[in-house]
Amino acid sequence: MGSMPTGDIAPAQALVLTANAAKRVAWLIEQEGDKDLMLRVSVSGGGCSGFQYGFSFDKAVNDDDRTFERDGVVAVIDETSLELLAGAEVDFVEDLGGSSFQIRNPNATSSCGCGSSFAI
Repeated sequence: MGSMPTGDIAPAQALVLTANAAKRVAWLIEQEGDKDLMLRVSVSGGGCSGFQYGFSFDKAVNDDDRTFERDGVVAVIDETSLELLAGAEVDFVEDLGGSSFQIRNPNATSSCGCGSSFAI
């Protein structure tokens, strides 16, 4: 009756890829020519606001990683980064300023103008 299967993560603890982000990641993976690649999302210290977002490709899932899927694309994030990004949405935006992956992080108390770093 609509109950979540055991083992699923509550949405507030999830990292969400938008359809635009999944489409762009799928295209980038196609350009790389390796269908086993996953988008790794990470948070590290630094940036103008205290923490900064990182995006890279990875083929490995480590013991402390969680995975999230959208339209056949897998995003992987370590549990420490997920604590800072729980409930966040990864989007791909194209506008006059260019195109980039952006994170809408409900946990951030402030962020820099370029959107690549944030504070808690």
